Amino acid sequence: MTTVLITGSSGNVGKELIKALGEIKHNLTICAGVRSLHEDRGMLADYKIEYKKFDFTDIKSFKPALSVCDVLFLLRPPQISRVEKYFKPLIDTCKSATVRHIVFLSVQGVEKSKIIPHHKIEKLIVDSEIPYTFLRPAYFMQNFTTTLRNDLVNKRQIYLPAGNAKFTLIDVRDIGSVAASVVSNVSQHVNKSYELTCKEKLNFLQMAKKLSEHLGIQIQYRSPDLISFFFRKRKERIPIMLIGVMIMLHYFPRFQKEPDVTDWVERLTGKEAITFEQFVNDNKKLLVSQI
Repeated sequence: MTTVLITGSSGNVGKELIKALGEIKHNLTICAGVRSLHEDRGMLADYKIEYKKFDFTDIKSFKPALSVCDVLFLLRPPQISRVEKYFKPLIDTCKSATVRHIVFLSVQGVEKSKIIPHHKIEKLIVDSEIPYTFLRPAYFMQNFTTTLRNDLVNKRQIYLPAGNAKFTLIDVRDIGSVAASVVSNVSQHVNKSYELTCKEKLNFLQMAKKLSEHLGIQIQYRSPDLISFFFRKRKERIPIMLIGVMIMLHYFPRFQKEPDVTDWVERLTGKEAITFEQFVNDNKKLLVSQI
C-alpha cells in the first residue's frame, strides 16, 4: 500500500485533493499532515484518512511524518517564504526518509520568475533527484472568496493595481482533481510539469462585469497606483508581507507576456475545466453576503 502525505490538508487545495481522492478508485493510504492532531482532525472529520503531526515551522515534526510517506503532496503556506530555513531541511529529510515522489503545488510561470519562493523550491526538489511532478496553477478563482472578498462584499469593488493585464484562471476544485489523478498514479507523471488553467483569460474589468452579471449587483473595478494601494491596505491592517505578495501577483503581470491557456485539466481528469461563470454561480452566497 502506497502512503501519500498531504501537507496543507486543512486548506482549500488540501481539502479539495482529499475530496477528489474520495471520488476515484486508488490504492493509497491517505495521511493528512496537520499542525494540531486535535483541532485539525475535527476540520477533516468527514473524510476517511489518517493523521500525522506536521508543522512547516517545526523541523522536528518532519522526520516522524515523512518516515511513513511514499508520496508527498507539498505546498507552500503563504506566510512561509524562507526557503533555506524551512524547505531545504524538509527536502533533505525527504531524501533520508526515502520519499519516492514529490508532487509540488507551484505557480504558473514559475520558471520565468526567480524571485518567487516557488522557483527556489522547485530547484531544491530537482537537485534532490527525488522524482517529482510540478503542478503550476493559474490565478485562483477562490481569491475572490478569500483575500479579495472584503472589498467585493463590503464595497462591491475589485481594488487591485492590475491595470488591463489579462490573467489565466483556475478553480481549486480542478487543482484537487488533477492532484488526485497524479498522486494516485505517480509513475505516469515522473519529472513532469503541468500548467493548470481554464479555457479563458480575463482582465479584472472583464471579471467585474461577469461578477456583476451573475450576482445581480454592480461590481466596480479600480486599479490604483502602488502607493495608494499600499496605504489603503495598511489602513485595513493587512500585513506588509501580504501586501507585497498582492503587488507581485497583480502588478507585475502588467509588464509580462500574457500567460498561456492550457488543456491539462481536461487531459488529466477527463473533465472540462470549471469556468469563471460556474465558479461565481457556485459561490453566490459567499460573494454577496457578509459572514
